[in-house]
Parts: sequence; C-alpha cells; structure tokens
Amino acid sequence: MSFHRRPVRPPALPVLVAVLALAGCTPGGSEARVDPPPTPPADVAGFCAALHEELPETVAGLARTKTEPESGLTAAWGGSAIVLRCGIPKPPAMADPKQEGVEVNGVRWLLEKLPADSGGGFRFTTGMRLAYTEVRVDKEHATDAGMLVGLSAVVAKTLPEGISSY
Repeated sequence: MSFHRRPVRPPALPVLVAVLALAGCTPGGSEARVDPPPTPPADVAGFCAALHEELPETVAGLARTKTEPESGLTAAWGGSAIVLRCGIPKPPAMADPKQEGVEVNGVRWLLEKLPADSGGGFRFTTGMRLAYTEVRVDKEHATDAGMLVGLSAVVAKTLPEGISSY
C-alpha cells in the first residue's frame, strides 16, 4: 500500500460559498419569513406584546429563529418549522362546530390539518382568549405533542381568557 502526500489546499471559493449558503437554509437557520397579521386593536396588541416577552428560546428542541420582517406579533423556531402569529383576526373555522380541537394546560386550540400543497402540517389557533394566536407546525414536527405544552403555558400566563371581539 502506498501513501502519497499531497499539499492540503483550501477549497475553491465557489465551493465554500455554496456550503455556507446551504448552512443558512437548514432548520434553526438565522431567520424565517413570517408575515405579521394585520395590525390588531391596541388591547390585542398589548396582550401579544406580553406573550412575545415570555416566549421560550426553544420549542420541541428547536432554537428560536429571527423573523423577517421583525415583528412583536410573530415568532419562529427551527427556521420556519414552528411559526407563531399573535393578534390574528378570528378564523372562520372557529364558527364551524365540526372543527376539531384540543386542550393543553388549560388552553383550547382549534386544530386544522393543512393541505399537502401548502407543505402539510398543522395549524393550531387559540380559542377562548382575548387575542387569537396561531401556531403553524410543519409536518415533520407535528407529531411532537410537547410543542404545545410549553406554548400553552405561556399563552395561559399572558393572554387572558375571554372571547376576542377582533
């Protein structure tokens, strides 16, 4: 067996740029595109600000991600794997008595399966709170029930119970 010594050369610049670009696209990347909801009434915005201050740095093992555009009404974890928007208008599905829901830590969530053509996963929307808050979870992380446990605790702490008029 023969060993040849070759000088170690740094990778070509284009390869290095491509590797760095791909690293920024992985879950937990530096930012996620999240459209904030339309500006809610002042009282709802105040509840959302309180929620935003208490949101955890990790959800389902995923690190908090900066949102673009930056907004006190949005948050994300693991890139766009888990996305939260607070202060959304009342979803039309809330009026449908056939819609499914779950209750976690005293917080009621409307449960909607998202169509495959939009990436799949689920959308959870708080009910019986003075600010509607939606959490979208991609299909890969939708099976982790622990995701709603931590978020429900923060919602229960910061968003008062009641029926939002917004």
